[in-house]
Amino acid sequence: MIASRAVAIGLSLTIAGSVMAEPIYTQLSYQDLNDWPSDDHQAALDVFLNTCGDTQDREWAILCDFARTGPDPRGFFEKFFRPILIEDGEPMLFTGYFEPELPGSRIWGDAYQYPIYAVPDDLVPGEPYYTRRQIEEDRPLRDQGLELAWLTDPVDLFFLQVQGSGRIRLPDGTVMRVGYGGKNGRDYSSIGMKLVERGVFAEHEVSAAVIRNWVAQNRDEGRALLWENESYVFFREVSEVPADLGPLGAMNRSITPYRSIAVDPEFVPLGAPVWIEKEGAEPMNRLMVAQDTGSAIKGAQRADIFFGTGDQAGLEAGQIKDGGRMVVLLPATIAHRLMVAQR
Repeated sequence: MIASRAVAIGLSLTIAGSVMAEPIYTQLSYQDLNDWPSDDHQAALDVFLNTCGDTQDREWAILCDFARTGPDPRGFFEKFFRPILIEDGEPMLFTGYFEPELPGSRIWGDAYQYPIYAVPDDLVPGEPYYTRRQIEEDRPLRDQGLELAWLTDPVDLFFLQVQGSGRIRLPDGTVMRVGYGGKNGRDYSSIGMKLVERGVFAEHEVSAAVIRNWVAQNRDEGRALLWENESYVFFREVSEVPADLGPLGAMNRSITPYRSIAVDPEFVPLGAPVWIEKEGAEPMNRLMVAQDTGSAIKGAQRADIFFGTGDQAGLEAGQIKDGGRMVVLLPATIAHRLMVAQR
C-alpha cells in the first residue's frame, strides 16, 4: 500500500491532489468520539503492538513498552493518549484498498505475457525514470532478469500497482506474494478523473470495476488511458510473509483487515492509533492504526482502509467513498506540546 502502496481503488482513482492549508489542531475528549466505549480496544491494541516497536521516538517507545505488559486496553489509550483532530481545510475522504489475488506464472509463455518487474538497478529514488508508456511499449527493461512473474491481463498489472501488493496464484496451485519495491519518480495521475473530464462517466459512477470494464471493452483506447498515469510501481517478492498474515505496509510489517489504515505521514505519524468515524451506507466507528501510506493519500483528513485479501475484499474496498472524520491519538506529552505551540 506498500510497503508504500500506490493507493486505493475508490476515489483515489478519480481525485487528484490539491494544495493543502496549514493544519489546525483541536484537542477533543474521549466523550467526543462516537461509540468509543463500544469498540474492541484489545483488537486495536494488538495491532498497535505490531508496529509500535519500530518507532524511534522515545515517548512512543515508552508507551510501547508499557503496552507489552498487558494493560487494560481502553484504559491504556485513555490514560496515555489525547485525541487530536487535525484539519487542513479539505473534507474527510475515506476509501478502501485490498490485496488482490491474480493468476500468474514465474515463466513467460501462453497467456502469461505481462511482466511484474523488480526494481531496476539504474533506478534512482525520487528521480524521473522511464514512463509507464515507455516501459510497456518500448520495453527498455527486457533481458535484464527483472521479471518476478507474468500476468495474463495488463489491467490486472495496473491495479496490482494501484494496490501496491498482491498474491500471484501460480499454475501449480502455489502462491507467491509481491510487495512494493519502488516507483519510477513520475507523478500519479488519476485515470478515473480522465474519464470524468472526457464526459465518459459522471464522478459518482467511477469505480475500479467501472474502469476495468471500460478498458476491457476499449482495448486500444484503454491501453492509452492507462499510459496517461505515468507513475509505475516496481515490486519485490515477499513470499516469506505467512499466508495467514496481511501484506506488508509502509512500516514493513503485515497489516490487518479493518484495523490498519493508510494515511498521509505529513500529518499523521506512522504507528499512531487513529479513531475513525466513517459515514456512508455502512458506518464504521473504530480505533485503527496508521500503518501504511499511498501516493494518492494526501491530506490531514484522508485515509484508506485495508479490507483484506481477495475478490470479496476488493468488492468491499471498491464501494468506499465516504465522508466522516478521523482523530489521531497522540501521546499526552506530544499532544500538549503541539497545542501549546499552536496558541
